[in-house]
Amino acid sequence: QVQLVESGGGLVQAGGSLRLSCAASGRTFSSYAMGWFRQAPGKEREFVAAIRWSGGSTYYLDSVKGRFTISKDNAKNTVDLQMNSLKPEDTAVYYCALRKNYYGLDYRDRRQYDYWGQGTQVTVSS
Repeated sequence: QVQLVESGGGLVQAGGSLRLSCAASGRTFSSYAMGWFRQAPGKEREFVAAIRWSGGSTYYLDSVKGRFTISKDNAKNTVDLQMNSLKPEDTAVYYCALRKNYYGLDYRDRRQYDYWGQGTQVTVSS
């Protein structure tokens, strides 16, 4: 079993920055992918960013390109999401997700991920 724990959420003013972290523990996988999703009240959970653990290919929601950066630490088995130039519309609960094997994965489809964290709240004030 895999457990994912997010941290780093909080309250920030528009234009500010936050850095989210996701720590994975438990069963080890050889070719997995990790991603970030977010869910605002009354809306579906949407894809934000993803990264392949091997090779480091990254994928982003169009509206966060140039503002958010996903990165990984192979030694610590963590994935971070650096969020800059935050906007009120970025306000949501941010979730970390893991897919055991990235082959064939549609990174934007939340139903294709195997494990989820409990989420961390990000609130951006105007």
